[in-house]
Amino acid sequence: MLILTCPYCGVAADETELAPGGEAHLTRAGVESSDEDFEAYLFQRKNPKGVHFERWRHANGCGKWFHAARCTVTNEVFGTYPAQTLEPPKEILDEIVARRPGWTLETGP
Repeated sequence: MLILTCPYCGVAADETELAPGGEAHLTRAGVESSDEDFEAYLFQRKNPKGVHFERWRHANGCGKWFHAARCTVTNEVFGTYPAQTLEPPKEILDEIVARRPGWTLETGP
């Protein structure tokens, strides 16, 4: 079972208390974007086998959105952090590298 700790209220919630929100750290296509850019924003998502950054909502708790870094193969959680964070925090990236030597944000698994 997937258990994530909400960075706002500190509750370690299992997946039945959470609502998934898809890939984290997407840049919204603005008004000036082409149709192709907007289509890519809406529909094109990474689906990695390995480390992935996701959005989650503590639906049956404080109700706030947050980000989580986890492995999609093992459900191993590397950490959670506030949704307002524009990129994964250094301590989360360091935790991933500690458990996955050679992993980088650019190259992935």
